Amino acid sequence: MTTYRVCCFLRRFRAASNEPSEALGDVFQAYANGGGVMGEEALRRFLLEVQGEAAGDAEATARDVMAFAAEHRLLKKRGGLAVEGFHRWLCSDANAALDPNRRVYEDMRLPLSHYFIYTGHNSYLTGNQLSSGCSEVPVVEALHDGVRVIELDLWPNAAKDAVEVLHGRTLTSPVDLIKCLHAIRDHAFVSSPYPVILTLEDHLTPDLQSDVAKMIKQTFGDMLYTCESENMSGFPSPEDLIGKIIVSTKPPKEHLQAKNADADEGIWGEEISDEKPQPAAEKSSAAAEEAAVLEQELQDAETDKKTQQAVDNEYRRLIAIPLTRRKHDMDEDLKVDPDRVSRLSLGEKAYEKAIVSHGPHIIRFTQRNLLRIFPRSTRITSSNYNPLMGWRYGVQMVAANMQGHGRKLWLTQGMFRANGGCGYVKKPDILMNRDADKLFDPTSKLPVKTRLKVTVYMGDGWRFDFRKTHFDKYSPPDFYARVGIAGVEADTRMEQTKVMMDTWIPTWDHELEFALTVPELALLRVEVHESDNHQKDDFAGQTCLPVWELRRGIRSVRLCSHKGETLRSVKLLMRFDFS
Repeated sequence: MTTYRVCCFLRRFRAASNEPSEALGDVFQAYANGGGVMGEEALRRFLLEVQGEAAGDAEATARDVMAFAAEHRLLKKRGGLAVEGFHRWLCSDANAALDPNRRVYEDMRLPLSHYFIYTGHNSYLTGNQLSSGCSEVPVVEALHDGVRVIELDLWPNAAKDAVEVLHGRTLTSPVDLIKCLHAIRDHAFVSSPYPVILTLEDHLTPDLQSDVAKMIKQTFGDMLYTCESENMSGFPSPEDLIGKIIVSTKPPKEHLQAKNADADEGIWGEEISDEKPQPAAEKSSAAAEEAAVLEQELQDAETDKKTQQAVDNEYRRLIAIPLTRRKHDMDEDLKVDPDRVSRLSLGEKAYEKAIVSHGPHIIRFTQRNLLRIFPRSTRITSSNYNPLMGWRYGVQMVAANMQGHGRKLWLTQGMFRANGGCGYVKKPDILMNRDADKLFDPTSKLPVKTRLKVTVYMGDGWRFDFRKTHFDKYSPPDFYARVGIAGVEADTRMEQTKVMMDTWIPTWDHELEFALTVPELALLRVEVHESDNHQKDDFAGQTCLPVWELRRGIRSVRLCSHKGETLRSVKLLMRFDFS
């Protein structure tokens, strides 16, 4: 029994039982031939028919399962698995929803423009965009998480004789550039061998640019990739750039300071939506902000033109991926040059307008060039933009505030669990088709390609990772799960299970089905919450997984904290079937 004290008396609840749910028990009995034991031959049939494994793989997996059961003393005298052993193996990491032997499997020999790239924004900030500290520590954490694009904002110090990294025109405290460069050098390839792109937002004099050039060359040495010519005719591939650090620059530009904080989105952020541009009448404040940004950019461009005349040549030679200065004419900005490639950066508001007026142009542009979207300056709380708004149009670099924990960052983390977590995910072929008649349109009505059937059986592990009174002070928790898809607009939806009252091991046995028109861009979203009638529901774990890498069958799904860190014990048992 589990007891909770309420004032002067005790409430008693049945002790948590980790027996499989009724639906899981039925699956076991179907292969145990009614005898209560699943032999090796029956296990092979289960692996073939339910788990969708090939014959050779099923043979090897069956041997591994039997070895696992023997090691944990879960085999019966007759040499088979009882339901307890079957359940224990299903919950193990060897039976994870994504291949536990994570590896890079996609073709990495294509130009950089063919990949979504794990991109950070203001990578040095420890908190909000207005008053937090700057440090090399978030840079290290981002690289360990697999981020491949690191952004540093470079400013002169008060004496104009050294370079600092900080969010300009704010109250953020600076960090020395050399600390950030050393952090990148030492940690760039801990999680992935593929290239790190260093984007520099430069607000420096030519003398300080010269100092930066020396620091970068001395720090990175042979790791630094430089281009022989000033203009690339085409991008190299991630395979070509293994172990390399690439410098890409932004023209100097002051950031508009936020007048208003973001609306309160709660600890997990607002529910995922398409954030469609509003009618013009409702966007007067946004239009005013954009006009102010444009005026500031024009002033900066004039200043920059004078500065660039004296730019240190060594600094110029470091720039392997140049940034094209915007002309503020989308027809011109998105024009594809057959002789050279470049990188373009757009703020999220400019991008929102562009997908309405120039959606096909964006897809064509990103087939050959790099496009980076960065969160609007008014997101001072480090909240994020829905990355799928960019990926649907082939945008490679959807910049994310890695300290901005919430649903939109969870999507980014989910996308880059794909392809072995290397930070580069090959864009689906539909986004690379250059036939004018077959150019992908994410807003069009598309036929259903596949149906994903999901069963949420049960969950466990909270009792090990959380205090007894973490969720409810006077009783065991009341868990429910939310499961859905984030992808193109037609595929995006969330469903919810029933609430399981007063139990640390909820068993839902809940079936859902999702019709997917573009499974190549679909992410499975899973959240667990604890129902609370009197306050906001408590968060109990989440994960986001690329649909195209889900393994068929009954699988173990580890949940993460709101920061994206894997919880030590919390798992769900779920089933995935494609038809």
